[in-house]
Amino acid sequence: MRRGDNPPRDLRGLALRGTGRPEDGPRSMLSIARAERLKLVLDPFVERFDAKLRIQSDPVALVRRYSDPADQEIAGLLASSFAYGQVGVFMPRIERVLEGMGPSPRRWVEGFEPERERAALEWFSYRFHRAADLGALLAGMRTIVEEAGSLGAWVARSWEATGSLRHALGAFTERIRSSGLERARAVFGEPAAFDHLLADPLRGSASKRLLLFLRWMVRKDEVDLGTWEGLLPRSALVVPLDTHLHRIARLLGLTSRRDASWRTAEEITASLSRLDPEDPVRYDFVLCHLGMSGLCPVRRDRDRCLSCTLRAECRAGRALRSADGRDASRR
Repeated sequence: MRRGDNPPRDLRGLALRGTGRPEDGPRSMLSIARAERLKLVLDPFVERFDAKLRIQSDPVALVRRYSDPADQEIAGLLASSFAYGQVGVFMPRIERVLEGMGPSPRRWVEGFEPERERAALEWFSYRFHRAADLGALLAGMRTIVEEAGSLGAWVARSWEATGSLRHALGAFTERIRSSGLERARAVFGEPAAFDHLLADPLRGSASKRLLLFLRWMVRKDEVDLGTWEGLLPRSALVVPLDTHLHRIARLLGLTSRRDASWRTAEEITASLSRLDPEDPVRYDFVLCHLGMSGLCPVRRDRDRCLSCTLRAECRAGRALRSADGRDASRR
């Protein structure tokens, strides 16, 4: 698509030509037998989990307010990019930005001019990010839309060209970064922490927020929107690795790695692929919110461990059972 052409409103118009996982990642930590045991307890746990209740404390709730796929992807990248820290602090800021865009974030981004919108965005501040970071992100998104017609089309074409999700996302973030800075720097000034806003997976970052955005876009269920269905296969996704998922993944034996890196995220994904090769990331929301909700607290709680249906496959649960066995033998 040439710059200046009218972009397609239907993101599903680009047919998927690749299939399966496009790159070889690390080997699974799970044996086939161990994966079968874990699947027997984890699948029913996922099905029973009250995802609709947890959505209200998740930034995806802001994205689900839009019905047009073109609006969903713009709102999704914006919401996921600032989704760190306390939910009660960052969500109201994202919501205010989206409200300022009117009924269609896509149309607003298409016409985004830093000079015109500077006064409307000067209020923005979150942690170490300022209006300059937000302005550069919005300007970069406009470039992507102009070049490919949609964010999804740009990522899909990069993925098809490289055969690597990691390299496709690296190219995506670099294009947003370079074009966004070029367009917005003169008006908003130098961003405070733009590299943090769009972490580069090619530098080893787990890129949690970027992968969270992809999960929302590619998958479709009661949580994820499926905005990019047909552009990327679910099997190509990598889990969005945060502290909650990392801790629980180690407890379940999905990884032994201690660093929150891209390689660790790939290893966890490879383990989950033993449970569901076509959609390994479907477990992410439940496992992450298991930690976020306090159902699986950081400090071990005997009563919670004993009532958890995952305890037989959890390192903490097995340790508790072993301790109980030793205590019983002494009595």
